[in-house]
Amino acid sequence: MPRATLPIQRITWLRSVAFTLALLAPAFASAQAQRPNPQMAAAQAGFEALPEAERKAIQNDLIWAGQFNGAVSGSYGPLTFRAINAFKGRGGTADGLLAPAERAALARVAQAARDTAGFKVIADDKTGVQIGIPMKFLPKRDVTSSGGSRWQSADEKVTLDTSASPPGEDLAALFEKAIAVNPHSPRKITYKLLRPDFFVVTGETPGGRFYRRLSAGPQGLRGFSIGYDKALASTVDKLVIAIAASFEPFPTGAVPAQPAAVAGTSPGLSSLLAPAARSNERYGVALALTERVSLSASAAVDGCRSLRVGNRNAKLRLKDDASGLVLLDLDGTGAAKPPGLRSAATGASEALVLVAYGNDAGKRTAVALPGQGVQAGGKPALNAPLQPGQAGAPAFDRQGRLVGIVTDNPSDKILIAGIAPQRSYAFADAASIQSLLGRAGVTLPAAAAGAELSTGAVVERVSGAVQPITCGL
Repeated sequence: MPRATLPIQRITWLRSVAFTLALLAPAFASAQAQRPNPQMAAAQAGFEALPEAERKAIQNDLIWAGQFNGAVSGSYGPLTFRAINAFKGRGGTADGLLAPAERAALARVAQAARDTAGFKVIADDKTGVQIGIPMKFLPKRDVTSSGGSRWQSADEKVTLDTSASPPGEDLAALFEKAIAVNPHSPRKITYKLLRPDFFVVTGETPGGRFYRRLSAGPQGLRGFSIGYDKALASTVDKLVIAIAASFEPFPTGAVPAQPAAVAGTSPGLSSLLAPAARSNERYGVALALTERVSLSASAAVDGCRSLRVGNRNAKLRLKDDASGLVLLDLDGTGAAKPPGLRSAATGASEALVLVAYGNDAGKRTAVALPGQGVQAGGKPALNAPLQPGQAGAPAFDRQGRLVGIVTDNPSDKILIAGIAPQRSYAFADAASIQSLLGRAGVTLPAAAAGAELSTGAVVERVSGAVQPITCGL
């Protein structure tokens, strides 16, 4: 099998996922060959003394720990070296090796992520491929028009299909068809790779992204594809890496045993898995109501010695202890295009879209998150995969209308393979918002019912009003 050399420059999760996924192809299974430095050479010797199954298990666990974006090959190189050190963070020596306690901690973190996603490697009875499916993320099961299997998210914004065809079709011809420019289809190919026994094509449409892998063998062609709303890229990009790492088009043995369930995670390790906030800062989310006034949650601003919303200084104007909401006055002026407020209460199990800010390589970037309206103790709440720094995140219905604000401060710090734990969070609904605004003499226009929108369309409509909060402690 040919060897390839991986680039050594830092590859971010979001901007280079297409190239990363290509590295998961079999032709690159032994990649990572670089001239090692002495420290890495020692780490490589120690790593390669382990059984192959354990070496691959470590790399697979590092994917789920959000640190590794290369091929699960069992070979040791700069990507594995850096991923191990990134996982260890401040908790250990940056020697590129895992002590027994660190290896156990990695296994616990990875298994917690798999459990959260409901990730299970299966033998697809429709196509014969072996593939990992995040069952909780893609709970809807169906068949495709060509006879393959289909899994979808509850809102059908993410679709994973498998496919198979008998011998006779030409792989190269299908590749050319997959990358062909169609003037009637505004899509952009972001990566393409053709080898004698497989191809990979990734791309974007105005509202989405897609990844396709097709392999050739004696039994014909087998592959999978996944398409998803671009607004969900920060979640699904990472998850696709785990799916692609599990894919076997022509498996020769039984489905590998699933990792044993591990209870909980190491209490001190979760903070090592994402860029940490500065020790003197805390983060939150605000929603612009006017040029000078924003709405947020008390949990985002309590105890702040200084406060910034976007790039503007802010100060507390009004706090409502009953609802957990606050109004903030902003210095200077800025554009504001507030969303309309829905008067009706959130329905039980109603699908919602949250817009918040998360960490991307140490920077605060906007993210769209799925939510679901629930009741907790007779009070409105929502289930959502929130992270620290997302208190104050606004929630919108599928018509882009504001329905409430998250008032809890999430404590889960793990975002692994794009999946955060679903939790129930306190939620100030439209009635609470209206009450606070009435006391302050601020108005928010009522929003009439309209057509249902995609997640991307909701985000496009409201994101200009959603702002990051930086709290100086």
